[in-house]
Amino acid sequence: MNETRPISSLAEAARKTVEKAGEAVRSRVAGQPAAAVPGAPAPRPPRVEEPTEPAEPLAPKDDQQAPQRRTATGSSTDVPASDVAQQGAWLTTSQGARLRDSDHSLKAGERGPTLLQDHHLREKITHFDHERIPERVVHARGAGAHGVFVGYGNAASICRAGFLAEGVETEVFVRFSTVLGSRGSADTARDTRGFATKFYTSEGTFDLVGNNIPVFFIQDGIKFPDVIHAGKPHPDREIPQAQSAHDTFWDFVSLHTEAQHHTMWNMSDRGIPRSYRTMEGFGVHTFRCADSDGRTSLVKFHWKPRLGVHSLTWEEAQLLGGVDPDFHRRDLADAIEAGAHPQWELGVQVFPDLPEQVFDGIDLLDPTKIVPEELAPVQPIGLLTLTRNPTNYFAETEQVAFHVGNLVPGIDVTDD
Repeated sequence: MNETRPISSLAEAARKTVEKAGEAVRSRVAGQPAAAVPGAPAPRPPRVEEPTEPAEPLAPKDDQQAPQRRTATGSSTDVPASDVAQQGAWLTTSQGARLRDSDHSLKAGERGPTLLQDHHLREKITHFDHERIPERVVHARGAGAHGVFVGYGNAASICRAGFLAEGVETEVFVRFSTVLGSRGSADTARDTRGFATKFYTSEGTFDLVGNNIPVFFIQDGIKFPDVIHAGKPHPDREIPQAQSAHDTFWDFVSLHTEAQHHTMWNMSDRGIPRSYRTMEGFGVHTFRCADSDGRTSLVKFHWKPRLGVHSLTWEEAQLLGGVDPDFHRRDLADAIEAGAHPQWELGVQVFPDLPEQVFDGIDLLDPTKIVPEELAPVQPIGLLTLTRNPTNYFAETEQVAFHVGNLVPGIDVTDD
């Protein structure tokens, strides 16, 4: 009969095995700091009380980093991960404005109610709700490009925005689009075109949201859902796609005479541009600019293409809609790839900031009206050059969002 070993002997053998393993580990990590050993205790004990001073961020780990860091629009960046991680010194909104904290909502009292004016709460929740995005209701069919904007410096007399100073280079992202069509519609449909520009300035993000037509269908924003529903395909048959020439649209235009001005532009050659590169852009609304001394002026923004303004014929537009429905986005991408970088000059019409906000009898707060350039010439203040195509359409062109409230010091909205 085999002799059994007592339990005490087994425990002793296990203890010696653990000690040998520990000695082997200690010999391998000799000379290394304790933090380099996985599972080692932290160099300082945990704090029980709520911290009141910002703590330094932990060093980023190799296994927690993406292959290549990218900006919010998907472009690559050479900034070290430790520089773009949460620093602890301050928090910012997604547009670069500093925040005091991100843990407490703005309330009317200690127990509420929560106030809707808490813009950071709305931004934070909206960002969370929109992590999975559906197709845009309007401007779904789009094409974008990266570029640079260089200020001429002559805008200093009316606007103190830093990106307009002489020689200042500002990275930009531009998105062109049709309005009514879905993502799979043709580029050459007769439609208004979107021309939205995002300036990544040193003072925060400035979004200049515009169209290729200087006026809009409506004066009161409450009608916006109505005009879009009128222009969209009929609800019973889902036709026509991407075009406004049908009964519900004409019903709206006939019942809302303010829409007729935009309709005349849309039915002209401006509704079928030859290329995004030969298309004007307009901020449509009236903005208020302030100089370094606080003096204000009213302005309207214009984009003037260096290639001039050119349009398709109606026959060309119809033919291309079947042969090459991607004509405009293909033209833009091919031109940039070939080194024929498209350029636009940013210009402004300047008006005195009077209490009535009227110029030569024209209501500056009515986006259905224009101020003829013969009365207020457009003054160039900078040059936009598109130099690079996106590398990820969804991350850069599809997920990019523009907001007229993204402003920088020196540029403000009016009651328009």
